[in-house]
Amino acid sequence: MHENSNIRPEFRTIAGLSIRMAVSAPAPTPQVDALLLNPWPESIYAYEAIWPALAAHARLTAVDLPGFGHSERRETLMAPRAMGEFIVRLADELGLDNPHLVGPDIGTSACLFAAAAAPNRFRSVTVGTGGAAVPLQLGGELRTWVEAPDVEPYRRIGGEAIVNAAMSHLERYKPSPTALKDYRTAYAGERFAESLAYVRAYPRELPILADLLATIHTPVQVINGRKDPVVPLANAEFLVERLPNSRLDVIDQGHFLWEDAADEYAALLLSWWEGGYQNPRERARSWA
Repeated sequence: MHENSNIRPEFRTIAGLSIRMAVSAPAPTPQVDALLLNPWPESIYAYEAIWPALAAHARLTAVDLPGFGHSERRETLMAPRAMGEFIVRLADELGLDNPHLVGPDIGTSACLFAAAAAPNRFRSVTVGTGGAAVPLQLGGELRTWVEAPDVEPYRRIGGEAIVNAAMSHLERYKPSPTALKDYRTAYAGERFAESLAYVRAYPRELPILADLLATIHTPVQVINGRKDPVVPLANAEFLVERLPNSRLDVIDQGHFLWEDAADEYAALLLSWWEGGYQNPRERARSWA
């Protein structure tokens, strides 16, 4: 468990929305910016386990995307393509000059749409553990959420119970009390049910993204768990087969890699930032 006081949330208005974020202290090395986007159903506190290691090498800006974590929701942004456009605007308004973009889980499709829309805006992109394959290849609760006739059952269950169930799948890591409280309050009441609109857009938007992958020349690192029951490895393989400037790194764990495999995940990111992104096809690695 990590009780990390280095993550200090603040709110800024971006595109007319109240957006929550946290910024690390300047790194002692030559300045490199990294923009980290929250996984779901978590928030920026998902990075508490790897924050100190990453912050020693880059200035981190972690952001709860609109409708997720504690950021304000806008219905028109609850789909990957629109979220990708928001990410480009976010980087602009935050004054981030050619940052590394990190968007695991729901960030996968949005980050790739962003890279397609703004070819030179990001130094590199790291994604993975997010739906990408066409036809859809999803498992567990995620498949049920995407295919459900409607979201009313999840409104009745309430977001806090769903977050508790999701966090029970962590195998090696125990989030801090601060993080757990943050996740529960972020999706309490109907807030989780409202966030489902994003993944329920996959059937119509992932085919559009698939057609764009060959046009994305920004270096892309795809990190996925070999044993991910929610987003099978086939999604990562689908991306790397089509992205011309990409690398696949596989960790022998499940879905929540940034926590359950924190050391491996951080090492892969740092190796990528420190030069791996310049030769992404040099080698693919597998972590035991």
